[in-house]
Amino acid sequence: MTVISAAARHRLMYQALMNSHVFDGDGACHPRTVLVRGSSIAAVQDPAAPLPAEAAVVDLGGRLLLPGFIDTQVNGGGGVLFNDALTIEGIAAIGLAHLKFGTTGFLPTLISDDLDVVRRAIEAVDAAIAARIPGVLGIHIEGSFLDTRRKGIHDKRRIRVLDADLLPLLSSLRGGRTLVTLAPECASPDLLRRLSDAGVLLAAGHTDATCEQIEVALRHGLRGFTHLFNAMSPLTSRAPGVVGAALLDHPSWCGIIADGHHVDPRTLRIALVAKAHQRFMLVSDAMPCVGTDASSFQLHGRTIHVRDGYCVDEDGTLAGTTLNMGQAIRNAVKILNLSAGDAVRMASEYPADFLGLGTSHGRIAAGYRADFVVADEALPVCEVWQGGARRASA
Repeated sequence: MTVISAAARHRLMYQALMNSHVFDGDGACHPRTVLVRGSSIAAVQDPAAPLPAEAAVVDLGGRLLLPGFIDTQVNGGGGVLFNDALTIEGIAAIGLAHLKFGTTGFLPTLISDDLDVVRRAIEAVDAAIAARIPGVLGIHIEGSFLDTRRKGIHDKRRIRVLDADLLPLLSSLRGGRTLVTLAPECASPDLLRRLSDAGVLLAAGHTDATCEQIEVALRHGLRGFTHLFNAMSPLTSRAPGVVGAALLDHPSWCGIIADGHHVDPRTLRIALVAKAHQRFMLVSDAMPCVGTDASSFQLHGRTIHVRDGYCVDEDGTLAGTTLNMGQAIRNAVKILNLSAGDAVRMASEYPADFLGLGTSHGRIAAGYRADFVVADEALPVCEVWQGGARRASA
């Protein structure tokens, strides 16, 4: 293929991405030419349609052209844990580690920590967005407002009840989206509504709430569920729990970890029958080992071990994954029996919709960001484009 330098891209009116099968959002791929101007898609047209005279042709070799993947739960990557690297450089390193696996947009995710760390994390993400670090769409604050009965790997010493004094902090991000995972039973409905009204996206996670408590929270701004099935009250015969409430509420979104370890694939297939596919998002829940050969790392003074695609502490408690979004899509096809189209949409279109970015990200259409994944038929990532530039290749 022809490689276009950044300077040349700015001088050229268009780049024409040709000889590819373009995923155009209807669940199928079609032969199309994608015209890119700057960092945006100018047009998606028939291959036989004439090109602008000044277009530079990029031959994609007959491969698939997919929208860039969006991951709303990225704890780390490339040897960096976000909690320990609250800087522009740390965020950039995490993004770069995931980029080669197709992730062009992500939320750096903070595991439960002290309030000063939460403040510094928000400031770091604001600085990264201001510095135009590629792919940073906001922040995911996972805790500290959790139920200790479902804390998982989160440090009990850093878990606290949400009170009104924290509303200014949690809504202080100036750019991008703020997602907060919390246990709704540990906050009043009024506080949930005030956070939601302030623009904070709320997801239930690490929660032992009843189905009734979740139903109240949904009426007060709860928007989704973090890693469905994991660290939440289950669906049982006489107590639907968080899981039952999530599957009954069709407008809300559910993040799922498709690594084959966190949730039995058959359980996820049941969920996908119960609720519309467009309300599910693939997430990595990735830890700093992604993109490295590390066999362990540190989390709040504990040693976390990497074992066959997932992470555990000394007691066997799950502590995130080694998953990347490219692998999550392949797993969704292989172990969840999804079509490639459905799996791709769960990694691009649907998370964009969840974040309120559905008019600018997650699709290959005129006016959208030129974030692409070039892949072979079996969906291994071959190269990645971000903001109209080729940024990574396998």
